[in-house]
Amino acid sequence: MTVLGALLASSLTLAASPPAGAAESLLSQGKPATASSQEGDAYPASAAFDGDLTGTRWASQWSDPQWIQVDLGGVRDLSRVVLTWEAAHAQAYEIQASDNGTDWRTLKTVTGSDGGTDDLAVSGSGRYVRMLGTARAGGYGYSLWEFQVYGGDGTTPPAAGGAVAVTGSQGDWQLTVGGEPYQVKGLTWGPSVADAGRYLPDLRSMGVNTIRTWGTDGSSKPLLDEAAANGIKVVSGFWLQPGGGPGSGGCVNYLTDTAYKNDSLTEFAKWVDTYKSHPGVLMWNVGNESVLGLQNCYSGDELERQRDAYTGFVNDVAKKIHTIDPDHPVTSTDAWTGAWPYYKRNAPDLDLYSMNSYGDICNVRTAWEEGGYTKPYIITEGGPAGEWEVPDDANGVPDEPTDVRKAEGYTKAWQCVTGHRGVALGATLFHYGVEHDFGGVWFNLLPDGLKRLSYYAVKKAYAGSTSGDNTPPVISGMTVTPASSAPAGGEFTVRADVRDPDGDPVTYKVFLSGNYATGDNRLVEARWRSTGDGTFVVTAPEKLGVWKVYIQAEDGHGNAGIETRSVKVVAPPVDGTNVALHKTTTASSFQESYGDCPCTPDLATDGRTDTRWASDWSDPQWIQVDLGAPTAFRTLQLVWDPAYAKAYEVRLSDNGTDWRTVHTTTSGDGDIDTLGIAETARYVRLQLTARGTEWGYSLHEFGIYG
Repeated sequence: MTVLGALLASSLTLAASPPAGAAESLLSQGKPATASSQEGDAYPASAAFDGDLTGTRWASQWSDPQWIQVDLGGVRDLSRVVLTWEAAHAQAYEIQASDNGTDWRTLKTVTGSDGGTDDLAVSGSGRYVRMLGTARAGGYGYSLWEFQVYGGDGTTPPAAGGAVAVTGSQGDWQLTVGGEPYQVKGLTWGPSVADAGRYLPDLRSMGVNTIRTWGTDGSSKPLLDEAAANGIKVVSGFWLQPGGGPGSGGCVNYLTDTAYKNDSLTEFAKWVDTYKSHPGVLMWNVGNESVLGLQNCYSGDELERQRDAYTGFVNDVAKKIHTIDPDHPVTSTDAWTGAWPYYKRNAPDLDLYSMNSYGDICNVRTAWEEGGYTKPYIITEGGPAGEWEVPDDANGVPDEPTDVRKAEGYTKAWQCVTGHRGVALGATLFHYGVEHDFGGVWFNLLPDGLKRLSYYAVKKAYAGSTSGDNTPPVISGMTVTPASSAPAGGEFTVRADVRDPDGDPVTYKVFLSGNYATGDNRLVEARWRSTGDGTFVVTAPEKLGVWKVYIQAEDGHGNAGIETRSVKVVAPPVDGTNVALHKTTTASSFQESYGDCPCTPDLATDGRTDTRWASDWSDPQWIQVDLGAPTAFRTLQLVWDPAYAKAYEVRLSDNGTDWRTVHTTTSGDGDIDTLGIAETARYVRLQLTARGTEWGYSLHEFGIYG
């Protein structure tokens, strides 16, 4: 009954919130109110009937009993009472009605309330309605943000732009706006709100009628305003933890975290109340991928309990939204059709479901049909196969689809949505974004404002044609040589076939991304030169690991083809034999258990760049190799982990006691140091005197070549 899903006494019966578009009216807002007491001048009875769900409240004196009542101005048929409690709530109370303000009859008795929002079905009539508090939950008084009384007398005006509703029956549903059929032809929204006026006309030209957001707050109004001005509506989202994707937030215990749920409900209700009459609103979307995401927080039976509790809370939010705004549907998004049984069981007040699905989008229909569901759905994210869905390439990283395959992915997605007639009510495909980075190249229709083949695939799906449009260059057959052994700081070759459908001259850029090597998802322009015939010579990064290299072909008309492959950067080859390989290696310290450790000294001389030695986090430290006998060598190669030495010395010894210094630096920058040192010694030591990071020192390889 409450937002916390607590069970109250058997005398309390839950109200089924009306579906979007119901004629139930709010009777109490702005009507005269009185109370048995108030805590001070700042907390009058009228504050509980002013429509402000979070800013003003009534609060009583700190004693039992207390009451607050409203005069509806005449006898009205009553159907529901919604109490939005502040932390100082009633544990037990009665809802009473009266025709004269003197003789009261009890409509509902509540015991065991835990606060939050109580949504109560009542049956009867009266001019006066009051809450009679009989037992406080704590040492304070009673306090209500809002006391809302609903009934059937009068009508609620529809939202500006026409009420939105899910209409029809099982398997034959449709979405209507102002009574007219509405198919969601949408994209998820990526640019800043400040750029809404710049990009929304372009969306309209693509045939887009809907955009989706993940959060709704005080910054949403300019976007809603611009959307409405362009004939576009918004699926207005509310974020719940743990959500999907980057920045998804931490874990929440939906069984016990009362504060988080109360705060979320209060916040969501505030913005629903703010924007419920805005012509830009299409529907409210509560949460994103949290049923799936809870697996990152819980397991086993506890995971099942949390998923039930989460979807139950989503239902509480849906009920609350319906009390504030009966003119817009409420949905909830997940990224796993296995979430739908939880919604089916625990969230009956949702008007429709929503699903994020990419490479598997055509199987959403099968899951819906096999699950026996009784609500339609929309796709709230969709497009080509994602990083998590594709096979790995030869370098062990996800094999990103080509531009052509990505465009085909959007076409396929829309065909699968429209093929599920009467159930799938449309889609907001992913993603109308302008970021020019690793994720932006994978999914954005116009990274850096440049239109891709995918942009035109979506336009053709929604507008029906791209006839007359100048379209992007098409890249095919991209190769990298050598793909798995490009020397750090050296050169590798990239080749691709490029054609422009319109015969436009093409200009090129080449970018690198360290997303897999360093965690930096930016695209940085590489050092490169063209050798003609679609061939480019590119300078490899200094940092080892798997990088992405991108060819970007631009046609001068705002279009671009972008193709990418991986390249594995390895230590530059050194002439000669590594005389340190598998020789006895010791160090001043090593990390026994941190991350991928133990990181023992011998791992720096095992010939592998995927293992490492790591020291304690202090200065100074040392690591040394015993070559077994005096040995001539010419080159040292140090392959550093990100925890590198800023200052160090190379010392040599014939007996392990008396040392001579043959190389000193105070400007180390990590990556790979290849040092020409022609000497003869049995012991070779790195004396490490200043760390380049807050961590210790760490070497993937300590190679000595002779």
